Amino acid sequence: MSNNNTTMTSGTVQVRKKPLGLRIWNNRGHYIMFVPVFIFVLILNYWPMLGIRYAFMEYKAGGTPSWTGFTHFERMFSTNAFWSAFGNTLVLSLVKLFLTTFASVIVSVFLNEMGNLFVKKTLQTIIYLPHFMSWAVVASIFTLILSPSSTGMINGMLRDMGILGPNDSSIYFLADSKMWRPIFYMINIWKDTGWGTIIFLATLSGISPELYEAADIDGATRLQKIRYVTMPALANTIITVLILNLAKVMNLFESVFVLYNSAVYDVSDVIGTYIYRQTFMVARPDYGYSTAVGLFRSIVGCILVLICNKASNKVRGRGIV
Repeated sequence: MSNNNTTMTSGTVQVRKKPLGLRIWNNRGHYIMFVPVFIFVLILNYWPMLGIRYAFMEYKAGGTPSWTGFTHFERMFSTNAFWSAFGNTLVLSLVKLFLTTFASVIVSVFLNEMGNLFVKKTLQTIIYLPHFMSWAVVASIFTLILSPSSTGMINGMLRDMGILGPNDSSIYFLADSKMWRPIFYMINIWKDTGWGTIIFLATLSGISPELYEAADIDGATRLQKIRYVTMPALANTIITVLILNLAKVMNLFESVFVLYNSAVYDVSDVIGTYIYRQTFMVARPDYGYSTAVGLFRSIVGCILVLICNKASNKVRGRGIV
């Protein structure tokens, strides 16, 4: 037995779908409301992507674009400054990622073991605050602290302790290639540890108290409980945080830009700052070359996202995109 909308087969009722055109017409209000959003996304997100064509053109300020093919990529791959920036990007991003993750795990476990709730909440607040400060403010604070001038607190302390004599020159920490990276890592740990701590504490709050009670019955010490109960519970979250952040290693820019200077380009210049300098700090910028470098960074970033998505599927059972 059947009618216009249903058909009886083997005791079940199958509902026939209405024609696509009729369904669109019946829901025309929703589609009309979606049109402005679609146009907005198209213009702001996809229209600028047409600019990648300049990666294959000679396009300098004040000139007319002309097709050059892969000339910019040949120049890019044969430039030592580019490979230095590419290597710095990977080293700074990966070391920063692992150090901040490690620090976040240590701090979250420490806070989780605290019994005094007031002290715990106070420390949490103090640790979280730097994350919500802009990099411009953070850079200003540490530039003053590390300044070689009379306002530099570290140089002042070194003089007070007699390490620097009255006739010795002040140390310009942020202009020293050997000191810049350790300082960069310490500043990032100070700023980003709070955010990671929030994530790991959320995981720790979900651990069943019965596991700790069972460990107490077995006579486990505090360190043993951390090793055999707390850390295994954090393992998946740690891996997830690492995977999610690995996909963003090529996006390093702001934290470097506000702290570096020409004296430490060899250890601090990353792809983002390299593109900035090639675009805004030369007399006649070559927009085609800058676009080529940016396109290369985007391609590497996409590959990393796909790799991390694959890893996330294996670890978490679902991807990140």
